Amino acid sequence: MFRNYLKIAFRSLRKSKDFTALNIIGLAAGLGVCLLIVLYVTDELSYDRYNVNADRIYRIDEDVYLNNTRFESATISKFLGPALVASCPKIQQMVRFRNPGDLLVRKGNDHILDHHFTFADSTIFKVFTLPMIAGDPNTALNNPHSIVIDESAARRYFNSTDVIGRTLEIGSNNTPLKITGVIRDMPEQSQFHFSFIRPIREAYYFNSPDDNNWLSSNYYTYILVQPGTTRAEVQKDVDAVVNLNIGRALQEMVHASVADLEKAGNHFRCPITPLTDVHLHSNKSSELEANSNIQFVYIFSVIAVLILLIACVNFMNLSTARSANRAKEVGIRKVSGSTKGHLIIQFLTESILLSLFALVLALAIAVLLLPMLNQLAGKSLQPDVLFSGRFLPILILLVLLVGCLAGSYPAFYLSSFQPIHVLKDSRGNRRLRTRWGVSKQPRRRSVAAGFKSSWLRNSLVVFQFFISIGLIVSTLVIYRQLHYMRNKEVGFNRDQVLVIHDTGPLGQDGTTNLRKDLLTLAGVTDATVTGDLPTVGGDQYRQPGWFGDASCDARKAIFLTTLAVDDHYVPTLGMQIVKGRNFDLAQFPTDSTGIILNEAAVAMLGVKDPLNLIIWYKDHEFPARACHVVGVVKDFNYNSMHERIQPLVLDVNPYWASMAVRFHTNDVSSLVRQVESKFHAAKQGLPFSYTFMDNDFDKLYHAEQQTGQIFIVFAVFAILIACLGLFGLVTYAAEQRTKEIGIRKVLGARVISIVGLLSKDFTILVGIAALIAFPVAWWAMYKWLETFAYRTEISWWIFLVAGAVALTIALLTVSIQTIRAALANPVNSLRSE
Repeated sequence: MFRNYLKIAFRSLRKSKDFTALNIIGLAAGLGVCLLIVLYVTDELSYDRYNVNADRIYRIDEDVYLNNTRFESATISKFLGPALVASCPKIQQMVRFRNPGDLLVRKGNDHILDHHFTFADSTIFKVFTLPMIAGDPNTALNNPHSIVIDESAARRYFNSTDVIGRTLEIGSNNTPLKITGVIRDMPEQSQFHFSFIRPIREAYYFNSPDDNNWLSSNYYTYILVQPGTTRAEVQKDVDAVVNLNIGRALQEMVHASVADLEKAGNHFRCPITPLTDVHLHSNKSSELEANSNIQFVYIFSVIAVLILLIACVNFMNLSTARSANRAKEVGIRKVSGSTKGHLIIQFLTESILLSLFALVLALAIAVLLLPMLNQLAGKSLQPDVLFSGRFLPILILLVLLVGCLAGSYPAFYLSSFQPIHVLKDSRGNRRLRTRWGVSKQPRRRSVAAGFKSSWLRNSLVVFQFFISIGLIVSTLVIYRQLHYMRNKEVGFNRDQVLVIHDTGPLGQDGTTNLRKDLLTLAGVTDATVTGDLPTVGGDQYRQPGWFGDASCDARKAIFLTTLAVDDHYVPTLGMQIVKGRNFDLAQFPTDSTGIILNEAAVAMLGVKDPLNLIIWYKDHEFPARACHVVGVVKDFNYNSMHERIQPLVLDVNPYWASMAVRFHTNDVSSLVRQVESKFHAAKQGLPFSYTFMDNDFDKLYHAEQQTGQIFIVFAVFAILIACLGLFGLVTYAAEQRTKEIGIRKVLGARVISIVGLLSKDFTILVGIAALIAFPVAWWAMYKWLETFAYRTEISWWIFLVAGAVALTIALLTVSIQTIRAALANPVNSLRSE
């Protein structure tokens, strides 16, 4: 029986080659784009799941709310992890990271600035799955001056992975470290990528007073819990340790316990985040790497479903539109004894078979478009994933789902024809017809009226345009927001600013001298020495050690983002002083204790005249320091535009980690060569690393730019697939009205009037779709824009443009076929009359 179904299905598909080709192309395009989105979403959801115990690993975060200011960080005190393991049986192991970043590595006579360096506990190999190629994971980080490197680093510096016992020299002082282990490169789907790991006790500032405090926040801490332990149980244990130990530190500092803070509306908490949630659900200060957003996964998943639905709707519309062509077949089969169930199985078999053919073409489309997706998304997805064993069930499910979904309505529709009616029609019985192709006779299904006899088919066309118009509106809004972020006035001038990175090895004097040398170059107008540039993102510099009076009462502490700058910071970056003046250490030596506030800080402090206001700063290592306000700088964005500008202070205490050089020249490449020459003259062997500030600024919004571009591309594909279905639908509509068009031409109708006649119905459907799509698209985009503190408006003209574009696309698609039908010789269509 099933073999018979297949034979008939093949014959039917082969008989209608045009219909089959159009449906396969439409389904293949939809499936191909859907497969790309599935690859993207699967990749996003797979982060950190390579760890064998991924479901039992949690990161401990810090959440502090004090005096109406809040600080959320991915780091905590170095004491919390060991205390949890010691006092909580359900917590099996912990590992801490410190000082992740770049380092200088000696290779021959030169130094290379390498990345992904960190200090970690030796338990890192017990918590995370990091296969070791050489060395013993149990002892690799036990000894001082040891280091574990990954496979790529080993090949980069030694051209081999057999490097156990060899020495790697790091830092500007060429500190020798013994290689005690080589691990495999960490997977791309990981929240961190460490190529160099040193013992945690050798971390910078590990024994400093600032680190030896329960209230410090400098260590990334992950815990591995016992099997079967719930998140709520882990959080309860963490809360108990926090209340006991951090509560004691709070009592000493602010004379209030954790409970007292809660009663006053403040809090000090250490929430836990599952390892597998970090990449998509966490956006705290000091994240190890830039995370993605679960909203992106939801958005693209919805687009995949919509594209798949559009492709299925195309199939339904085309199948029912050509129902008249198969009416006689249905009638004869029923007269011959076929039941409705047999016919449904037959038609579903055809649709599933067609879906299978489409899948083969879809795989080819996905492979061809995958490099484009990788470029847009910044990923390295491989096409072999589509053909892997774990992906096979998804492909089978897609074939069955699309086949049944697309073929369900045509199957039930065609199988419901009554033999007496369809066979009577097939003998040429004349029937009175309207412009909709529907018989005037009541309660009788007219098979010849296949194109417009179904309200459901019209609803499906409206559904297609509803999706298309919604995507057009969304695309325009997203493009405007991305353009707004790139061009918004951010409070500083990022154009023509060269940023020299990693000047720290030059030392304070060397960096200062380099600045003086650069100012002698033609085209260089100013330069500032600082590690705190606004294009880096300032949230990691927020500090709680500011106070309104000399008592430095911790209960009155203020969270202020603190940027350590020199007296050239403001003019070099083109910032605007709105009150007071800039730092001037030459004329005013007391400016060494001066600070500049931004407008948000002045508003938070609630003072009318902030000039000469005294604010105190105190940390764990140094005594309290009185700082006087010398000026107020206009608010500038130092974080993503998802967040409002927070209170900020510029403190004259520069860290010479980098330098920003403002220039004015048309020969930028020549200037860069001169700056590089000056840099190497300051110290030989150091790598010269630089960027331009405008590019660094764009990187702050790289995720949004990528997501916007991907959304626009997928939206265009969805619209094209909808147009493909519309093209086929109009083809069959024109075929069914061939004789009507011929009669109208004989009676003198012009081509333009015939085109207008056939286009009018689609225009009505576009209008209905627009009325439904506009409020839905407005609501969706309004919610998306709410995630940005600084955003564009949803203007009325966006909806006008979206409706006009959708109508134009529909009319162009319709016109291609209707003009051809209208230009046809009426003799050919009326010959049989």
